[in-house]
Amino acid sequence: MFCSTVIPTIGRPTLSRAVTSVLDQSFTAGEFEVIVVNDSGSPLPEADWQHSERVRLVHTNRRERCVARNTGAAIAEGKYLHFLDDDDWIVPGALNALWKLSQKSDAVWLYGASQLVDRLDQPLIQLHHNLSGNCLTQVMAGEWIPLQASLVDARTFFCVGGFNPLIPGTEDIQLVRQIALRGELAETQQMVAAIRMGTEGSSTNYVRTAQSRRWAREAVLDEPTVFARMHASANTSAWRGRLVRAYLTSVQWNLAHGRFFAALSRITFATAGFVLAGHHLLSGDFWRSLAQDYESETFIRGFREVNQPVQRREM
Repeated sequence: MFCSTVIPTIGRPTLSRAVTSVLDQSFTAGEFEVIVVNDSGSPLPEADWQHSERVRLVHTNRRERCVARNTGAAIAEGKYLHFLDDDDWIVPGALNALWKLSQKSDAVWLYGASQLVDRLDQPLIQLHHNLSGNCLTQVMAGEWIPLQASLVDARTFFCVGGFNPLIPGTEDIQLVRQIALRGELAETQQMVAAIRMGTEGSSTNYVRTAQSRRWAREAVLDEPTVFARMHASANTSAWRGRLVRAYLTSVQWNLAHGRFFAALSRITFATAGFVLAGHHLLSGDFWRSLAQDYESETFIRGFREVNQPVQRREM
């Protein structure tokens, strides 16, 4: 089977649109399935999609979306896993575009462009990331690649332990970081998903998200191979600056939390980042990237307001 779409749901009325957007794909190159994980704690209303042979319905009873997604992934049969929220949808031709990408790339994270919309489904901005290959520095710096527009290699997903329920609201960012540490990304420029933005009706606990974001990043920086892979992915002066900044800000955070040995380790790698930067130290891009805060979480917060002009963003 080519892919399994896992849709955790709390019973929102948009669920049928999400499921139908997958079932209606005119995709014949491989098999695909939809696994709906009902985490609402109540029976779902009757809907036509529940009678499709491609759909399986399981229940997790208010365990939150990390557990719901992991549960769906555990029974999935696809080579790739696709995680779609119940208020988002994929566009016609999405699976075909991602399948074509899989035929020319052995990357463990495949993704396409996405359209952000407000809570009234009015378009806000298109995301075209232009990230391929080893992108660890980029995702550690905050580049956000939406799950809804991505296929994740199932074996790699389970290798990293799936979604971490201890970091709700940050789990998707943490997943791409963990996977980028172990494999490569590949992109198609074709639009594949529409993603709702905003807090109204959202199940995300944004207070816990703020608290867990840094812990999640530190867990990646604790990995023994992370510096070497980040250095290999920092292919411009700007990204060299982002690499050093990641370690310098980590020094400050670890000192504040009494993790003195971790802080000492981060100082060592920050120093190595400066030394290995070489001629990049002469570039203004290096120093601007080192000085400026660059968090795609900030970018996402900025698009919770509706009625913003439609534009194309090159990440």
